[in-house]
Amino acid sequence: MTKLLFLGHGSLRVTTNAGKTIYIDPFMSPKGKDSDEGYDAPADLVLVTHQHFDHTSINKMPHAAGCEVWQNMDSHPDPRTYLTKAFLDGAVEVQAVEAYNHHHRKDDCVGYVVRVDGLTLYFSGDTGPTNQMSMLANYGIDYAFLPCDSIYTMTPKEAAKCAKLIGAKHNVPVHMNPVNPYGEKAATQFAASAPNAQLIRPGVPTEL
Repeated sequence: MTKLLFLGHGSLRVTTNAGKTIYIDPFMSPKGKDSDEGYDAPADLVLVTHQHFDHTSINKMPHAAGCEVWQNMDSHPDPRTYLTKAFLDGAVEVQAVEAYNHHHRKDDCVGYVVRVDGLTLYFSGDTGPTNQMSMLANYGIDYAFLPCDSIYTMTPKEAAKCAKLIGAKHNVPVHMNPVNPYGEKAATQFAASAPNAQLIRPGVPTEL
C-alpha cells in the first residue's frame, strides 16, 4: 500500500509499495521547521517545486544510494518547457505542470503530477488557479494537494474552486499557515466548500 506522511506546511513524504521514499518540498516537520521528525527515511527521490526557502531543505533527510533530486529549474528549464521524467527504474513518473500566483512567477515554479503504484497524485506547489487546471481533470487524479494560506497562496475558497476544476477523488489542503505545520481555520474553510475534501494532519500516516 502506498503511504503518505504529511510533514506540515507544504512538505510531504510518499512511500511506495516497493518501499522507496519520495519527499516533496522538504522543510517543515510535524513539530515545526527546526525538527527532523518525519525525515528519518533515506530519500530515493526529492522533488522541489520552487526555490523559496520553505520548500528547499533537500539535505534535511539522509539520501539513499542513487537518490535523485529534481527541482523546478530541472523540470521547467525555460518558459515553454515542462518536462516529464521517469524515476526509480521506471516505477515513478513525474510530470511538471504550471504553478503561479501573485507571489510566485510562472517561470520560477512548477507543480508535479506523480504517477506511482497505479495512483495519480497532484502536488500543486505554491499556486493559484492556472490555465492547465481544467486539463488536469482529464488525468484521473486520485489525490490533489492544494495550498490555501490566504497570504502567499490561495484562500480556502479559491483552493476549493481549483479542486472543482481538477476533479480529483480526494482534495487535501496544505500550506495552510505561513509558519506552522497546520492551519485549523483554513482546513475547516476548505472542507466546507471543496468537493471530496480530505483533511490530513501532520505526522499521521495515511494509506492512499
